[in-house]
Amino acid sequence: MASLRSWFDADRRRAPGWWTAAADPVVGPALRLLQDHPEHPWTTGSLAAAVATSRATLARRFTALTGQPPMGYLTTWRLDLAADLLLEPGTTLTAVARRVGYGSPYALSAAFTRRFGTSPSRHRAGGAGAPLPGDGDPPPARGG
Repeated sequence: MASLRSWFDADRRRAPGWWTAAADPVVGPALRLLQDHPEHPWTTGSLAAAVATSRATLARRFTALTGQPPMGYLTTWRLDLAADLLLEPGTTLTAVARRVGYGSPYALSAAFTRRFGTSPSRHRAGGAGAPLPGDGDPPPARGG
């Protein structure tokens, strides 16, 4: 991470949007909350309150820096996390759904299939050799 930090800090034009977003005083804390607590029933309003800003300010800055609104980012994050968790031996779809904030395994399965074009069970059967969900998406902006 240190080498990435040096490279991006040396030339901010090369830095991807998620890098800049993670350093933003409003968007950075919001990203960390979404990533650390995907199971929480977030709304744009509750997220804005948690980072002490207005919904409009959060939505505008978040979208400008990450390329998607906060709840769109959360959906992407939840599904990417679910895809990783499904590859862990012994995990159930119900446990994964609960851990990533879906009310039922059926809701997770429908969203997963919509996003990745394959069911969670087919993804799991593909194992480590399966295409990585979110391939090409920006890496998560964990606390730098």
